[in-house]
Amino acid sequence: MSDAGQAPEVRTTCPYCGVGCGVLARVAASGKVSVRGDPDHPANRGRLCSKGSALAETMGLDGRVLHPEIAGKRVDWDAALDLVARRFSETVAAHGPDSVAFYISGQLLTEDYYVANKLMKGFIGSGNIDTNSRLCMASSVAGHRRAFGEDIVPGVYDDFEQADLIVLVGSNTAWCHPILYQRMLAARKERGSRLVVIDPRRTATAQEGDLHLALDPGSDVLLFNGLLAHLARVGKVDESYVAASTSGFDSAVSLALADAPSVERVAEGCGLAAADVRLFFELFAATERTVTVYSQGVNQSAHGTDKVNAIVNCHLATGRIGMPGMGPFSVTGQPNAMGGREVGGLANQLAAHMSFEQAADVDRVARFWGAPNMARKAGLKAVDLFQAAGDGRIKALWIMGTNPAVSMPDAGRVRAALKACDFVVVSDVARTDTTRYADVFLPAAAWGEKDGMVTNSERRLSRQRPFMATPGEARADWRIICDVAQRMGLGGAFDYAGPAAIFREHAALSAFENDGERLFDIGALTTLDNESYETFEPRHWPARAGGESSDRLLGRGRFPTSDGRARFVPVRQEGVAGAVDTAFPLALNTGRLRDQWHTMTRTGRVPRLMANAPEPVVDLHPRDAAANGVKDGDLAHLSTRYGFARAKVRVTDAQRPGQAFLPMHWSGHFAANAGAGSLSSPISDPFSGQPELKHVPLRIRREEMAWSGVLMTRRDLRPTGFVHWSRQKVEGGWVYEFGGTETPDQGILLCRKFFEAFDPGRMLEYRDRRGLAYRAAVVDEAGAMVEALLVAAPGQLPARDWLVSQLGSRAPLTLAERQALLSGRAPVAVPSAGRIVCSCFNVGVNQLADAVAAGCRDLEAIGKTLNAGTNCGSCRSEIRTIIDAAHIQAAE
Repeated sequence: MSDAGQAPEVRTTCPYCGVGCGVLARVAASGKVSVRGDPDHPANRGRLCSKGSALAETMGLDGRVLHPEIAGKRVDWDAALDLVARRFSETVAAHGPDSVAFYISGQLLTEDYYVANKLMKGFIGSGNIDTNSRLCMASSVAGHRRAFGEDIVPGVYDDFEQADLIVLVGSNTAWCHPILYQRMLAARKERGSRLVVIDPRRTATAQEGDLHLALDPGSDVLLFNGLLAHLARVGKVDESYVAASTSGFDSAVSLALADAPSVERVAEGCGLAAADVRLFFELFAATERTVTVYSQGVNQSAHGTDKVNAIVNCHLATGRIGMPGMGPFSVTGQPNAMGGREVGGLANQLAAHMSFEQAADVDRVARFWGAPNMARKAGLKAVDLFQAAGDGRIKALWIMGTNPAVSMPDAGRVRAALKACDFVVVSDVARTDTTRYADVFLPAAAWGEKDGMVTNSERRLSRQRPFMATPGEARADWRIICDVAQRMGLGGAFDYAGPAAIFREHAALSAFENDGERLFDIGALTTLDNESYETFEPRHWPARAGGESSDRLLGRGRFPTSDGRARFVPVRQEGVAGAVDTAFPLALNTGRLRDQWHTMTRTGRVPRLMANAPEPVVDLHPRDAAANGVKDGDLAHLSTRYGFARAKVRVTDAQRPGQAFLPMHWSGHFAANAGAGSLSSPISDPFSGQPELKHVPLRIRREEMAWSGVLMTRRDLRPTGFVHWSRQKVEGGWVYEFGGTETPDQGILLCRKFFEAFDPGRMLEYRDRRGLAYRAAVVDEAGAMVEALLVAAPGQLPARDWLVSQLGSRAPLTLAERQALLSGRAPVAVPSAGRIVCSCFNVGVNQLADAVAAGCRDLEAIGKTLNAGTNCGSCRSEIRTIIDAAHIQAAE
């Protein structure tokens, strides 16, 4: 115990994005969890983003499933595991190994990933194991392999602080990787580095950049072909490097010159000003220490692999690879997307960076595992995998730690496939939209309970360590997989004492018959004993046994290809997948919100993470809003060729005309029909299999809403029968927003059903004589508010801040307060923080406006007064907008 009488802090790693931040977690004697950034972890140096800072608030058991279930009924582990093993074995026996599949997740730890891959590819004998990283980083993997011969990220995070130019492509880093972004901004302040942001949207990242290129969606290849052609024309190609270390330059530059013959042609094709394109080209040509950071805006495309190679070509041409402050840098979206790539988690990979394309690799892995049924060909990638489940080719499917019923493109078809599949198993922490299709549910351990390794975007291995006991009957994923394998008669190959033993085998495979041909080699870690595994310090790979260690890779101009040379890949600008037309005239883009993670299973239950963006919203340019007859706050019906969704409209000039943006996070647990996956296209990159999620033809129309309502309640409800609803977690309960196209009296009848379970003697009600408005509230025995409902015409609902605060306080109401319940207004004025802008310190827009009015004129003053913007910094652009708006108003 520490001096404070508490358990010591446990060093672990954040379970969110691919930055891989170190976290110090502690459980007090009361059971309360606290977290802070680990100042000694090299990825974050003590900082955490808004999501990481709120990790302690996700540790409750609300929503957890703690016992196995068959057909929705609780069973013991033996019954559940026996059924899974029997059905998979019988299916393979009757229909062959390709009749079964696993769909897994970048949320898994490396050890979980390893045994799942070993079971499917090595012993069941099929390549049908894919991961939700297919939606995230598959195009980077394919691009790296084409250019470098192996899936290599050459650089490290320190390069962001050593670069003189950072080019951010398709990456809203300020929101999606805020800790890295703050390192970039700090470097700009200290050394004067420049920041170029290439993104169709004016994001928080773009607002901070020195140059923003708001290119047309899908035109990235043309832009970087133009850059390659420019480098050749102005003599900025490193000819000695190209001659000694690469092949294919002439073909690549010839195609680039034909594709992008001039700056003016590039500008026209990308929808940019020629002066801005020229400035970018000149900056890149003149700046040796240049890092190009790219993420989902590049990867999530039907031409994502070509985009990656267009970027890499420019770095190869200038010799800017693997040296301090220079190189192409792919930042991953999930905490262990890189670890999954290391163990062969993608359907077209083998473990340890080996490949189905090389018969020697297949044989090598089979011999190492002692696997007589080794898969000999790649399996189905994610989109094809779910199509196969829908048409009956896949008859047994096991989903681990992910929610494809929401996150997959063409999600309606995916849900139909899950319903049609003969046998579906889901391992997860909580109920999701996907678990409703599970024949068997297997409760998995969550963050804080899991024990294993993850690898971040810079190839740094870190430990996730447990600091809480696993509740109920939940089990670690690796244990569940091995239990099933043993019941399938494969016990000898899956008899591990713990995750350390699995990791040692993974490390040994990386070094097996590897004489430097594969750069992924962690053979030095094969001898880690359990104690060394437990105390493992973060480090990069490779880690060769007896070999020298290096943080950066490829800096010496030698590559893991047959001839040791990197390959230029000739690419040309292709048309976007699914062009807009008169029927679908807008281009839909999807992406992340600042404070949410994936389908909100964890973050959606944290009040301060819901406060910045509490409901699904589609962003439109003012011109498009007017053309489609919608205005700010209207409910819009969004449709594509794949499905429909509904969301409130936000009119903003941050969107380019002709484009719309809808966040990816909204599942059926938090809103009705608001999922971006229902709209998204399954059209995929032919090389990577990664689907097009950034450009889907869309049409929009206004929903003619006849009434709106808001329910504030302590209860966790699942509304049905409403045209539209969404919900927001608040202190003490939930706030539900409703709306309908029915007549107001019908809407009131729908809403009144919420009160049927309450004693009428504890209810207060008001209904106007015209039947257009209704208000009701319920108090408990102590006189505290339990629930309140307001229904009115659209736009006529009163403020609800005071009512929401009553949920959190649970204080008995005074007579005046009780009388005020149905008005929604406090009997005396109560200050309102307004919509939360800084989630780390719970600072609202009204507080910021007051501080600006009181004399805070810049971000530094706001930080000193309110702390806002001083932690992860992801709110800084919004705070600056508030400051600037106040300055403009004062000037007028």
